[in-house]
Amino acid sequence: MKRKLVFLYALVLSLCAMAQGWPAGYGGVMLQGFYWDSFDDSQWTVLEKKADDFSGYFDLVWVPQSGKAAATKSMGYDPLYYFNQNSTFGTEAELRSMITTFKNKHIGTIADVVINHHGTNNGWFGFPAEVYKGVTYQNLSTDVCADDDGGAAATEARRTGAQLSQNNDDGEGWGGMRDLDHKSTNVQKIVKAYENYLLNDLGYAGFRYDMVKGFAASHVGNYNTAANVTYSVGEYWDGNANAVKGWIDGTGKKSAAFDFAFRYAVRDAINQNNWSMLNESRTTGLNVDNGAYKQYAVTFVENHDVQDRGTTSGYTPDPIRKDTLAANAYLLAMPGTPCVFYTHYLAYPKEIKAMIDGRKLAGITNTSSYQNYRSSADYYANVVTGTNGKLLVVVGTNANQLVVPASRYTKLLSGYHYAYYLTNDAETPWADKASGAYEGDNLKVKLTAVSANAGAKLVYTTNGTTPTASSAQVASGTEITLPEGETTLKVALLAGGVVGKVITRSYKIAATAPYTPETIRVYVNTDQVGWNSYVNYHSWGGTHTATSWPGDKVTTTATVNGKTWFYKDYTLTKADDYVNFVFCIGTASNASANQTVDIQRVKKTSYFEVSSTKENGKFTVNNVTSVVTGIEGVEADTQQSKADKYYYTLSGQRLNGKPSQCGVYIHNGKKIVVK
Repeated sequence: MKRKLVFLYALVLSLCAMAQGWPAGYGGVMLQGFYWDSFDDSQWTVLEKKADDFSGYFDLVWVPQSGKAAATKSMGYDPLYYFNQNSTFGTEAELRSMITTFKNKHIGTIADVVINHHGTNNGWFGFPAEVYKGVTYQNLSTDVCADDDGGAAATEARRTGAQLSQNNDDGEGWGGMRDLDHKSTNVQKIVKAYENYLLNDLGYAGFRYDMVKGFAASHVGNYNTAANVTYSVGEYWDGNANAVKGWIDGTGKKSAAFDFAFRYAVRDAINQNNWSMLNESRTTGLNVDNGAYKQYAVTFVENHDVQDRGTTSGYTPDPIRKDTLAANAYLLAMPGTPCVFYTHYLAYPKEIKAMIDGRKLAGITNTSSYQNYRSSADYYANVVTGTNGKLLVVVGTNANQLVVPASRYTKLLSGYHYAYYLTNDAETPWADKASGAYEGDNLKVKLTAVSANAGAKLVYTTNGTTPTASSAQVASGTEITLPEGETTLKVALLAGGVVGKVITRSYKIAATAPYTPETIRVYVNTDQVGWNSYVNYHSWGGTHTATSWPGDKVTTTATVNGKTWFYKDYTLTKADDYVNFVFCIGTASNASANQTVDIQRVKKTSYFEVSSTKENGKFTVNNVTSVVTGIEGVEADTQQSKADKYYYTLSGQRLNGKPSQCGVYIHNGKKIVVK
């Protein structure tokens, strides 16, 4: 009887933990599967095709808001329909197919739930009616907060004879659409039906709540209880971790939250080149107090709201300007549930997957503990305790110069400004190449034994069978070569003649595809800093031989949209080629006083504008992609003859003359082919 009571008590505790807003001891990694205006890369059909690539690495994928929005082309933050799931990103059928494919690959899909505000299609208060399973759902004017839009909604209601809710907004207001009163029983009925539809009909695994500062936290707790959702994370945009903790408490601990304090600490450490800013004494994020809130910390270093959108439309981006690899290395080693930004993954898929391999090999979860190992302006290191060993993460300018005792740690991987080490008592094999697709005639994979036994070796197979003591055997640190084709590599530790832990990697190795060298043009405008006669282009990276400081003196210019742009051409010689830049004026002895920050991994024709603003004594740079929007060309998406060629200024006016830059652009929402 006593054992039964103990079992029932443990079961109740387990069920309580699962009913909370995020599971404790969760070892998964999330991907934000979109960025701002990712209308091509985040189509449901495109994401579905990446399921094999994501599988085994990303346990959750957060996708754009999937309901039909007010605008024809929309990121979904102007919601109009709840049950009409034909959006900018694809049809409902395509959405269902993607969610099902993800689920079959053990990937949960996280819905972007935008319920703070709602769009109308008939005046200020004309919300569309929707019928789902025979029930009609429709927000009414009485569901709009009494103080919506700073009183403008009340003025319009008096003018039209409409009636608003008697309740003021119980959160922050937003003037873009009608703010919903979540005290309304009608609003609550609709939201609960909508979330039930997302989970139990469409097959989503959980929710990301947009703009939760817009309504009381208790409503999220109420909705999540009704939905019985396992994964919920709120966007409580605040760098004060105590405020975020207060919101989590306000939900009844029924939801996790994005750890903005963590993100700001990483941003500042990188942008200010002072890695000690990651120190716990400064960072009061959810995941760094080694306390109860780590379970509810969804950590991140960049997202669609703070990324550099490359625009001069008045939106001020808040990006990490460099060292995104080091940022992700730190993110993926620390407690909390890390959420990787899609642009980072698209740029560095193999490196980020290798980091996830390291995290999962060590057994790091959202409730793991950690302690600081070293802290300085040049590097920062933490030891994080997982279920299978302790992972030492080192990030910073001199990360790879830190001397780590081999008697305690084995290096797993390293790269630009980051390194991972695992304690030898983990007793595990390691392969330095993550699963995935590779190009080349063959692939070299380094096998490492992480073991307290100095004589430990490795045994492996390449046909998917489990290694035995008689399988191919190599010493720790050996590189093996895998041929073109598909290979399932299984590697096991061999210590004292006993076969230990086994790890698996799956590779698709294809011959290097032929690549036609491509010439890109790099433009820079310097009006704000008054560099009128020339600009030095200091370049390096990719296949390019670095210039001697201060770089090539460039005087050639072009006039675009009334501005003068210096420009220089570069040739990319392979598919993953790129160029890095610093712009400056002066000579080798004094150019450092008049230089920009680093511009990294330029892979296409780009326009940069040197700003008069400085960071750490260096001029910042804006990537002004809107400069080339619709320069000149043929509207390829119309039925007009290709002979009907006309050219555009940036304001959309036609003009005559030869196109200045060939390519494909967008003009008035249509594709423009410049020839």
